[in-house]
Amino acid sequence: MADDKTKPPAPPASPQIQIQLDEAIAQGVYANLVLINHTENEFVFDFAFLAPGTPAAKVRARILSAPRHTKRLLRALQHNLARYEERFGEIEIEETLVH
Repeated sequence: MADDKTKPPAPPASPQIQIQLDEAIAQGVYANLVLINHTENEFVFDFAFLAPGTPAAKVRARILSAPRHTKRLLRALQHNLARYEERFGEIEIEETLVH
């Protein structure tokens, strides 16, 4: 007699996303400071460069993000930092957050 147990259907495959990256964006910009603000509907990330010995930082890029996407970004960053630290060791930082 055949086994009546059936496997549940597999979830649909995620579509492949092709990223287009022009040369200027591919070069990237360096930032050593990020300022984060939010409203009910969006998060604003201002990535800036603060040169040593100077009191002013220049914003290099501004990213606007929906709250749900920001939470997914946070989880992806946490996951990737854990993988990084498993491979290269713990990243030590000073606990000085500016609110």
